[in-house]
Amino acid sequence: MNIAMNRIMKEFKEVVTNESNGIDLKMPEGELTRNVSNLGSQSNKKEIFLTGSIQGPPDTPYAGARFHVDIIVVDTYPFNPPKVRFTTKIWHPNISSVTGAICLDILKDQWAAAMTIRTVLLSLQALLATPEPDDPQDAVVANQYKKDRKLFEKTARHWANVYANGPNSEPECDAAVASLVEMGFSEEKARSALSTMHWNTSDALESLCKG
Repeated sequence: MNIAMNRIMKEFKEVVTNESNGIDLKMPEGELTRNVSNLGSQSNKKEIFLTGSIQGPPDTPYAGARFHVDIIVVDTYPFNPPKVRFTTKIWHPNISSVTGAICLDILKDQWAAAMTIRTVLLSLQALLATPEPDDPQDAVVANQYKKDRKLFEKTARHWANVYANGPNSEPECDAAVASLVEMGFSEEKARSALSTMHWNTSDALESLCKG
């Protein structure tokens, strides 16, 4: 864990001194590490918990919005990648619209010990600008991206506006969500159903009623 901790402290300074890239890294107040108990084992592993954020890239539906991620640094870091997930909801082919799980090669088999948390944050920022719909984390979003790019961009802008303080609202989307909320559905469920059903209110209502 000392190796991981030393690396993280060095990398934290690296991010702080390069804030102009629109990325941010924060350490939690209080205890930086937490014990992770393994079933059937007497030893406790420690993990480092960090939070990061990235500014949406220009000329994308995410421009002007800020997205937050949780970062868990395992005790074998930097030889194994950190565990990262979006805590800000986002509409993107490579990020789960439900859980925030990410499909990115450097967080899996393409990780190298020379990479850093800054590398991860910049790679996520690049992923927002250049989605990989043929290697999706969210198949519904990827399908929309490939079949109707304008509708995808509209949906992504709406989600960025609602969940990440993006500057561009989509009044038609807002009105459609409001119409289902008036029927008694939660705003989040209404938005998810409408986004999945390509903003067809009738199809979204049918989907919600089926549960």
